Amino acid sequence: MDDHLPSTTIARRALLRGGAAGLGSLALGSILARADDSSAARWRGLVQPPHHRPRARSVIHLCMAGGPSHLETLDHKPELARRDGEPMPESMTKGQPIAQLQGKELRCLAPQHPFARYGESGQEICTLFPRIGSIADRIAIVRSMRTKQINHDPAHTFMNTGAQISGRPSMGSWAVYGLGTGSDDLPGFVVMTSKGKGGQGQPIAARQWHSGFLPGRFQGVHFRSAGDPVLYLGSPPGTGAEMQGDIVAAVQALDRDRNNLLDDPEISARISQYEVAFRMQASVPELTALSSEPQSVLDLYGTRGADGSFAANCLLARRLVERGVRFVQLYHRAWDHHGGIQRNMKITANEVDQASAALVIDLEQRGLLEDTLVIWGGEFGRTPMAQGDGRDHHIKGFSMWLAGGGIRGGCSHGATDELGYNAVEDVVEIHDLHATIMHLLGIEHDRFTYRFQGRDFRLTDVSGHVVEQILA
Repeated sequence: MDDHLPSTTIARRALLRGGAAGLGSLALGSILARADDSSAARWRGLVQPPHHRPRARSVIHLCMAGGPSHLETLDHKPELARRDGEPMPESMTKGQPIAQLQGKELRCLAPQHPFARYGESGQEICTLFPRIGSIADRIAIVRSMRTKQINHDPAHTFMNTGAQISGRPSMGSWAVYGLGTGSDDLPGFVVMTSKGKGGQGQPIAARQWHSGFLPGRFQGVHFRSAGDPVLYLGSPPGTGAEMQGDIVAAVQALDRDRNNLLDDPEISARISQYEVAFRMQASVPELTALSSEPQSVLDLYGTRGADGSFAANCLLARRLVERGVRFVQLYHRAWDHHGGIQRNMKITANEVDQASAALVIDLEQRGLLEDTLVIWGGEFGRTPMAQGDGRDHHIKGFSMWLAGGGIRGGCSHGATDELGYNAVEDVVEIHDLHATIMHLLGIEHDRFTYRFQGRDFRLTDVSGHVVEQILA
């Protein structure tokens, strides 16, 4: 643990053992009496006060899973259009990692849709995204992203955890561990998924939002798209509050006895989560009741209600941060365009364009955008080279956009070369992105560590710098 930060393990054990009641009785008391003063179960965060004044209170990460092509979204390359069908320069591609085109003839594929300038800032955005274009003056576009993993799952792992192998905590877990959550009734870290029709829907593993070696209470909670958002949310038929309380009391008693033998910090986390689980039985149905939203808001997002679509999930994301949830991730699985990219990009863009822009507009109208950081992008980009009538995975240069939470709107940062292959100007690595997120949340990334197996770990590993140029 960082020398500047207190040890939470001691604090948790002290709380658990501080009297016969402890957190267990707090949780049970809430279940039996529905008391309103049980916020002690809420994790308040390790970095209190923050290292510096935070610009963002919450993060909404719009994960375009599958790797959206920067060449048909945010990175205009007229020279690539002029070289359509020509061989790619060998000086660019020789010896470079390529997913499925290795050993194949590499020819340029022109951008499949035109670009236009949007807003007073004149940001260049593909015309498939007119709604995102309408918020051009509110977003910062980073066109020089670079990553290290060329296949989907490890690339998601690197984007989420800053490590190329599974087992490290996700950035949402780090955020909640560091800063806590503003909600007694909901988890601090929530994940939702949707699947589009315009591309292969690569599976998303739950380890992408896992807490790794941090205590289990900090892992993301996956809200399902259909049926109950959380499994076992409702009580079984014939089970009332008194019976539920008896069960919880018995389990907690067993946990306390076990903890007296093992001194396991995970047990105290488990006990404190009983109360949150109970409160979710009331808070989650209210959260997902989108019928309470005015028709104008549903029309803004383009959704009829909680239908599991990306649009509905964007609206739920706003409702989550409105209620104090620290970190929200929305995965839209539709961007793996190895073939038919011209047609499929139209479909996928139509699925996300309106809702992505609506989220920013809605947050701004409610006064939430100034302290909510919105991030839009995938795990990597796509090749300037053709894979039939599609594009292969690409890690050397891709694009993302950010808005709100201390971001300077109407600006572009970095660039790829004239064909969109290499990030060549103001390169932004994944650790730089993570450092910037932590900075906006009020955390100095190089001071925020967790000691595990004899080493101090952090989200940004041993590198990373804040991208000051995109900050307001």
